[in-house]
Amino acid sequence: MSGRFEKLRVWVDGDVQQGSSTAQQQQQYFDMEQIALPHKARLYQLFEYVEKEIDSLYEENCELQAKLNQLSERLGETVTISPEVCSSSNDPLSARKEAGRKGNQMRQKLKTALRVPPGRLVQSLKVVSDSSRRCRYVRSFLGHRDGIWHVTASRGTQPILASASADQTCLLWSLDIGSCLAQYTGHVGSVNGVAFGPSTTDSNEFMLATASGDRTAHIWKAVVPGNTQLPTLSSEDDELAEKEQTSGGNDIQGGGEVHASCIVRQPLVRLTGHVNAVMAVEWFSSGEQLITASWDRTANIYDAERGEIVNILSGHDDELNHCNAHPSQKLIVTASRDSTFRLWDFRESIQSVAVWDLRNMRSAIVTVRLDSAVNRLSISSRSVVAIPQDNRNIRLYDLNTVRLTRLPRASGQSHRRIVCCAAWADDHPNYDLFTCGFDKQVIAWKTTFEKE
Repeated sequence: MSGRFEKLRVWVDGDVQQGSSTAQQQQQYFDMEQIALPHKARLYQLFEYVEKEIDSLYEENCELQAKLNQLSERLGETVTISPEVCSSSNDPLSARKEAGRKGNQMRQKLKTALRVPPGRLVQSLKVVSDSSRRCRYVRSFLGHRDGIWHVTASRGTQPILASASADQTCLLWSLDIGSCLAQYTGHVGSVNGVAFGPSTTDSNEFMLATASGDRTAHIWKAVVPGNTQLPTLSSEDDELAEKEQTSGGNDIQGGGEVHASCIVRQPLVRLTGHVNAVMAVEWFSSGEQLITASWDRTANIYDAERGEIVNILSGHDDELNHCNAHPSQKLIVTASRDSTFRLWDFRESIQSVAVWDLRNMRSAIVTVRLDSAVNRLSISSRSVVAIPQDNRNIRLYDLNTVRLTRLPRASGQSHRRIVCCAAWADDHPNYDLFTCGFDKQVIAWKTTFEKE
């Protein structure tokens, strides 16, 4: 019996000792918590202070952005930019005076960064009067049922405008009478680009190439009616056209039924070989070959008559979104989403040596910083760059006078969605600039730049 009592006593003593040690550990942990509580409270206060500062900066930035948008609408965005500002990179932020507390110093730096974003505020801007230039709305071409990706004008005796749309069609418009002359419906995907082919002996016959999201490019021919002169519009006609444009409000309506005199359903040549969407197409100066740019990171050169691939240009690290060809030489350029472009030379070999100065190839001659993404731009024969943007604006940058202008945005006489492309037609007397966008319309403009 005594042995059993001894074992029971040992067990009880062990439990008592274990319980006392656990209680001591809990007491020590509680004491540590009590000591750390002031530090945690201070840390929470700092976090709360930082959160309030960020909220305050965000509200100030939103208010400033709204004020800038209102100011840009009032001024008309006609400014002169000095070449030093255009070619230079972002200016460093001006030094701030040291504040008494680190929180205030951080706040000042954040406010400065938010108030001077690249491309929104530029130093040395000079607002010029509207007397030195005129940019006015002329008319709209309505007929597509979806957004319009690309627009281009012919250079023949009969002025024709071609538009490529996401509604899987390409339309040809008469620049003189404004009506739809032909419609191409051969693609089964979005038509992303269109290009006029070489001129033919018949002024009413046009050869075109279109690029599509169905991974193909088509060569097709359209025969349009003869040229008709554009009637002179009276002031009453102008007022009626303005009422028709403003009656739609902000609702984006389709162009309705297209009544084209010529409907082409099958291509002459179907160009295949790409494994992804074809975004752009362009003819060589000779008219015997053409180039396509695709999202498969390659550009294909085709024989226009046989439809066979002559060469495959590879090397870009990302999707290709545009290509273009020199009007008289065998030079082509491809642009990619990898932020690079490549110039390809297919001219005949010559027995000579050329010395190039590549020191200035690291930076652009002129850099124009804007407040929205830029889409397919166009350069006129007068060295004026038309810049379509995602924010519905079209900027005109004159390389001669270093002037940046924005086309007017009157109610019903401007784009109401993203502007995808711009194209010049310098030889037409009534309008010389065309823009298209996702509001399903092509707008014709008349621009006049005068020397100061």
